[in-house]
Amino acid sequence: MTETLKIAVQKSGRLYEGSMKLLKECGIEVSNGNNQLRVKAANFPAEIFFLRDDDIPEYVQDGVADIGFVGENVVREKNKDTEVHEKLGFGKCRLSIAIPKNAGVQKPAELEGKRIATSYPVILRQYLEKNNIRASIHEISGSVEIAPRIGLADAICDLVSSGSTLFTNELKELETILQSEAVLISNQLLQAEKKAILDSLLFRIRSVKKARNNKYVLLNAPNEKLEEICRLLPGMRSPTVLPLAEPGWSSVHSVISESDFWNIIEKLKNAGAQGILIIPIEKMIV
Repeated sequence: MTETLKIAVQKSGRLYEGSMKLLKECGIEVSNGNNQLRVKAANFPAEIFFLRDDDIPEYVQDGVADIGFVGENVVREKNKDTEVHEKLGFGKCRLSIAIPKNAGVQKPAELEGKRIATSYPVILRQYLEKNNIRASIHEISGSVEIAPRIGLADAICDLVSSGSTLFTNELKELETILQSEAVLISNQLLQAEKKAILDSLLFRIRSVKKARNNKYVLLNAPNEKLEEICRLLPGMRSPTVLPLAEPGWSSVHSVISESDFWNIIEKLKNAGAQGILIIPIEKMIV
């Protein structure tokens, strides 16, 4: 019997959509129209379990699931015996200490003797110990941001995305203690056949991520400027150059990193490139 890779995904919340979108971009067809908690992929040897995010590290450690898509913050907080294979590029947020705007605290050292409410006591305790700050930790679940207003705590430690929740509750960030995003974790003792399926999945995920971070560029270049323009376009190996029907001109094809995109496009334009077309890449195999 062919092995099936059991993948744990958050059943609802901020990582659900990103996880399902990634599986789709990897060519894995999963239908969860009836809100089932366990679904087989139609065209890949995988079975998807929809679970609470806080439970995913333990289920992966215990072998109930082979791998899981889960926030790095949850992995760090639960501290289970799992292996992180890949950062997935979505669900980005930060775990920060925040204080009331009028608290008068200017730096983390001034949290000495304060009360901090959080749903992440393990990570917070590690941070306080590392920085020799003695503060009391009040572990609560949900609505952490209200703790200072009701007198439960002097500060909070919670996840921040846009910062709008902090603003609404008249709080401000004092210190970021963890940058987080969705990661792929696995059981440490995967059998060889399941590890082979995981390797296949990782190959697809990395191809999708590589495509997201790059753009395909096509442009027309006068031949006398070709050498200068090609120097600006390293590409995956080197730019592809094809002669155009019009004498003295060539078509140049290459790939540009998203982080360098605008800087390089401006230089190409100044070097004499014309008719520049930018095309998103769906998959990128290197």
